[in-house]
This record gives sequence, C-alpha cells and structure tokens, in this order.
Amino acid sequence: MPTVLSHPAVPLALGAGLAGTTLTGRLVAAGVLVSVVPDLDVLGLRLGVPYGSPFAHRGFSHSLAFAALLALSGALLHRLWRVGRRTAFLYLFAAAASHGVLDAFTDGGRGVALLWPFTVARYFAPIRPIAVAPLSAARLVSRHGAAVLLSELLYVWLPATLLALVLTAWRKSPLARGPGKSAAPP
Repeated sequence: MPTVLSHPAVPLALGAGLAGTTLTGRLVAAGVLVSVVPDLDVLGLRLGVPYGSPFAHRGFSHSLAFAALLALSGALLHRLWRVGRRTAFLYLFAAAASHGVLDAFTDGGRGVALLWPFTVARYFAPIRPIAVAPLSAARLVSRHGAAVLLSELLYVWLPATLLALVLTAWRKSPLARGPGKSAAPP
C-alpha cells in the first residue's frame, strides 16, 4: 500500500484541477478523509483477522462496493459539503476507489479485493511500480522507507500533479466553456 501520506493525492489533484467548479473545500476535505478510510482495516491484523480473509487488510474495505457505500454516505451529507448529491457521490467515489486502485499498483501484499462482494479474489495491476509501505511508522524512517517515499513521489504524486494541471488547463480552455462563452476576467 502507499503510505497514508500519498492516498490523498488523487482527491487533492481532482480538487485542485477542478477548483472553481462545483467542488468545495469541504468536499475536498471529505475526499481526503475517505481516501484513507480503507486502511482502518489494518486494525484487523492487530485483532487476529487472518490476512487472506475478506475482512482483513486490502479486503472488502478496498473494494469498489465499499467505495460506493462511502460515497453514498457522503452524498447524503451533500448540504454539509455545499454541493449537489451527484457531485458529492461522484467525487467521493473517485476519492475512495482510488485507494484500492493505488494499492493494486504496489509491489507487495496479496492483492486487492476490488470486486468484493462478487468475488473474494484479490487483484494486482499489470505493472506494480509503487514500493509497498511498511505497516509500521517506525520502519518508514529507514532506507526502505525513503525508497517507498521516493516511489510514491514518482508514481503517485507526479501523476496526480499532472492530472491537476491537465484538469486546470481543460477547465480554462474554450472547449470546457462551450461555444461563444469567453473566459472570466483574470
């Protein structure tokens, strides 16, 4: 898994790239929160839940179904985020689903149960460039920890930054504004 420091990269990139649209700071903060919630399942390791169980680390809480449940819950609070239900659901789903997807790109573990409850099979991405993070904060402060953080900079934060820049450019382009509409004054 990427560290808790890098899972927020996707919701932050979407928030930065779509700033000034229907996204609000409150919704982006909620997106950051739901992007890290799936890793609460590491508590199961401490409680003796076997790693291969659907309820263990990278199990159901990393699935697209769980992401949809988090997004649905967040959409019910759409007034708190000061956005419409659909906007809240779509943004929070992308933020939560990004967790399992990023974990699938790591080079360790036993895969991610992305399609739970339809199957308990665990999946990896076809390429796995992100160094898996240790489950201990103490082990993150080591040579291996530095390698993990460097791989996250290259394979999580750099693409997220590029996504934010592309979305910003698109949002400011004539194509996004529609025909006959001019850009707002600077």
